[in-house]
Amino acid sequence: MSLTPSQVRFFRHNGFFKLPTTLSDAHTEELRDAIWQDIENEVEPVVRSKGRPVRISDVWGRGGVFERTITCDEILDPLTSLLGPNIEFIRNRHNHATLRLHEDGSAYLHRDVLQWSRTIVTVLIYLEESTMENGCTRIIPGTHFLESGMTSPSHEGVDRMAEAGLIDQMVPVPMKAGGLLAIDSMIFHGVGPNATDGSRTSMTVGYHSQDELMDFDNDKRVLVRGEPLYQGNDRR
Repeated sequence: MSLTPSQVRFFRHNGFFKLPTTLSDAHTEELRDAIWQDIENEVEPVVRSKGRPVRISDVWGRGGVFERTITCDEILDPLTSLLGPNIEFIRNRHNHATLRLHEDGSAYLHRDVLQWSRTIVTVLIYLEESTMENGCTRIIPGTHFLESGMTSPSHEGVDRMAEAGLIDQMVPVPMKAGGLLAIDSMIFHGVGPNATDGSRTSMTVGYHSQDELMDFDNDKRVLVRGEPLYQGNDRR
């Protein structure tokens, strides 16, 4: 399902959009179970907090349902409206799944990339319902238009948004299990704390349009839709 022109304009203007497509219940359950299994078995590479694995990295390299999800039509069909017909998956940005439990604090407010000219579309895949209570995604709409270089390797993003008078403009984005949220990676975003006794599992992946000026293979990029297209004028 492609996006309508109005939906594309909404994404461009606000910096985020809930995709009209969702993963099926069976797909969601299969992916969630695979994430939990790899976390429980500590299948490397993993990220640990207080000695406990809370994130698995390189989900593309794990194959199976992870790769099928990254290349599924539910994600790529609407992304063609934003990125064009030739789409690459990025292996060295995001490419992870996270399990957030009650004791996990809120993530810092941040951007995912430095510059607008090299931005990506991040897709957040929700494997459990994400609510105000368990710490759903928070976004400050329109902040992808602020000056480049305003990054936040720590909690600096909160301070910068407060100084700009924009911290109060942050809005929560609750999502159902199986829901897909696309964001411009220049937008300031984060998550809230999980105040429940349950978990909140999600997978985060990034895409951009295939680089028509790149004439050599890059193992950090995987063409997942369309075909490679070189448009450099050095061959003419």
